Amino acid sequence: MAVRLTDREIEALIAERKPVPADFRSRLVTRPKRGHREAMASLTGANGSRFVVIVRESEFNPLDFSVILGVILPRSEALFRLRRYNGRSHLHTNLIEETSFRDFHVHIATERYQQLGRDEESYAEQTSRFQSIQAALDCLFGECAFQFPDDPQGRLSFGRG
Repeated sequence: MAVRLTDREIEALIAERKPVPADFRSRLVTRPKRGHREAMASLTGANGSRFVVIVRESEFNPLDFSVILGVILPRSEALFRLRRYNGRSHLHTNLIEETSFRDFHVHIATERYQQLGRDEESYAEQTSRFQSIQAALDCLFGECAFQFPDDPQGRLSFGRG
């Protein structure tokens, strides 16, 4: 895989304001899909970038989940995963750093892993910022420049359909 985005471009996309449409909650409802539940909702960033939020959770293991922020690359229409907030259901290894752990972790897109021909978000860091899928979703929203309309119902959560 050729380098598709530099670290500077990745950071600019994460920092791009992401105004959340009023109907976002209704679009983020998980549905059964081959052993897990999944939801996907898209939104347009302040600079016109097309972002996608994907939520996946195992039907069998509550520690097996992913909350993903991706961007649709303009020329290829490919999904580029900027961040992925994962549960602690598996061992993760950072190949370059030669470190492994089994804990809650955040995958971060990097230029150097792309240069190795790896998935853009192959690098991950352990975290104590979340211990559940809802808390992981809250972290993604708080750390990736999401802007919510005033909502008398409280925080945005996803539902199960």
